[in-house]
Amino acid sequence: MANSKYAYVRNYEIADPLLPGCFLICRLDGHSFHRFSEEHGFAKPNDERALQLMDHAAKDVMSEYKDIVLAFGESDEFSFLLRKSTNLYNRRHAKILTTLTSYFTSCYVFHWPKYFPDTSMRYPPSFDGRIVLYPDERSIRDYFAWRQADTHINNLYNTVFWALVQQGGKTTTEAHATLRGTVSATKHEILFKEFNMNYNDVSPRFKKGSIIIRQVRGGKAKTHVAVLHCDIIGDEFWAERPYILAS
Repeated sequence: MANSKYAYVRNYEIADPLLPGCFLICRLDGHSFHRFSEEHGFAKPNDERALQLMDHAAKDVMSEYKDIVLAFGESDEFSFLLRKSTNLYNRRHAKILTTLTSYFTSCYVFHWPKYFPDTSMRYPPSFDGRIVLYPDERSIRDYFAWRQADTHINNLYNTVFWALVQQGGKTTTEAHATLRGTVSATKHEILFKEFNMNYNDVSPRFKKGSIIIRQVRGGKAKTHVAVLHCDIIGDEFWAERPYILAS
């Protein structure tokens, strides 16, 4: 930047480096996506096209930024884990957050026609983001366990809720009232007895969310970004992939 009498204004820019030696998680959320999904006719309780679009945008982000070692998505949300040793943009908080958020949003818009070829965007979507620091492997595992548990809880509720509305003829107010205070077992019972639906048969994509990792392709050294729909809470996932939390 050229030096001039005006350059003093740079002194007002405050450095915002993230604490070293910590894992970074950047979580992005769709802004007002309830309205966006309504305006664009998303299927309820789950629109697989919309989820695939989110996965595609997240895969692009991981392909672009090699320090992202894991991502987890549900609904209109994605969390990206950056390795503890990352020095991406010198660990500048605003630079990392704004770049990941804007790139994800751009990819979402760019790939929209592939998943919604018959639906033009009525207005541009937006995502907000935050970065949280985590000190150790245990807290990282608990974070992703929290997000996957949230996925299950929300999806079970929404599955029953929309069954009551779409098949049971209830209004949304009546459906909420029916489910108020119910436990998981009750929701399973409603699905089975009233709609002959076994929740265990629901796609893992909807129950477990999307897990995006790098894995070796065909035994070769070259890796590719893959989407899984599996359990991330237990030990097996992490035991099979120790490299995720290695550095």
